Amino acid sequence: MRKLPLSLCAGTLALTLTACSGAEEVDDYSSIPLTIWADEDRAQAMRTFAEAFSRDVNQQVEVIVIEHEELRASFLSSHATGLGPDLLVGPHDWTGELAAAKSIVPVGLDSSQADLFSPGALEAVAYDGEVYGVPYATENLGLFRNTDLVPEAPESIEDMARVGKDLVDAGSADQALSLQVGEEGDAYHIHPFFTSAGGYLFGEDESGDPDPTELGVAAPESIAAFEKLAELGEDGSGLLDRDTTADNATDLFATGAAPFLVSGPWSVSAIETNEIPFEVSPIPGFADGAAARSLIGVQTFFVASGAADPALAQELAEAFLADPELSVILYESDPRVPALDAAMEMVAGQDPHMEAFQRAGEGGVPMPAIPEMEAVWNPFSQATADIIGGADPADALTEAERLILEGFTP
Repeated sequence: MRKLPLSLCAGTLALTLTACSGAEEVDDYSSIPLTIWADEDRAQAMRTFAEAFSRDVNQQVEVIVIEHEELRASFLSSHATGLGPDLLVGPHDWTGELAAAKSIVPVGLDSSQADLFSPGALEAVAYDGEVYGVPYATENLGLFRNTDLVPEAPESIEDMARVGKDLVDAGSADQALSLQVGEEGDAYHIHPFFTSAGGYLFGEDESGDPDPTELGVAAPESIAAFEKLAELGEDGSGLLDRDTTADNATDLFATGAAPFLVSGPWSVSAIETNEIPFEVSPIPGFADGAAARSLIGVQTFFVASGAADPALAQELAEAFLADPELSVILYESDPRVPALDAAMEMVAGQDPHMEAFQRAGEGGVPMPAIPEMEAVWNPFSQATADIIGGADPADALTEAERLILEGFTP
């Protein structure tokens, strides 16, 4: 594996460049460019890396930007037609679907290298015993708290609700907690509360992987969990409210309207811009419940099975292990916790919030990377919103499970 000369391009993030445009032509470059597909959030950092890599291997490298919402579907359809990129950048929960479609290949990493990454990162990109991606960043939820209003982190959900209500009653806040729900619900943001109350999405097989034959959405434990969550909904304490959406959740905290926010590293910039003093801590669980477990996401590099030069594409993926600088460049472009421990050490000194999010993710649940998970999101999220709005938990979850099972691929 070649060691890439990233020093050649460090500090050039302000430039808009790719290896095949804006760079001087090299006559003996390979006529077949290596291509990387990424969304806009990661594309600039990819361009910087592509420039260094193209010079090192004497081959053109193109970075193609595709809207995040279209990236996975476009990749799968391009694979079916024999087209597409050499490398894809995306979240690890695509692993199962992409591997089942045979659109990606194992990357040559194994469990012996797991200690190079944050706990669970390498396992998250495994499918059927093979590692199908190179993790470069992790993300999970944490609890933001306004330290002017709440000097100490709450020990439980009940403690948080009490403190928040007292602040609302005193006129110091408009609502006790900002947690994204909306009219269509949000399975990702409710998951820590759901697991603390005893609910689960899937059972586990003998290897500890999610087992789609044991769907837990309407299991007795999950119904009991949502009966508990319903007490926090609009017909209960009002701690959870469908008026809190993706559009206003961060702003409610950043403007001082809520003393607590459940969110991830992507909210840090807006809060710092508004100069709200805050700290991040693990999301508390119910006083009589289990620990709250966030879903862990892993941003990943996948090697396409249809790569024009599969060996070179895999070499590009593996280069991230050799150069922590690239993970740092990606962090600077899109702040998330670096998955590579060496990169995390470099980032920790300049951004203590990343360490706080890493602590908040301890004990989290890797987002299920099985194809069946895609069928879970919408029905389960909608059931969440309906129950918070007053629907019967057993009825809502039974209907969600019916829709999920219909959506499973035969």
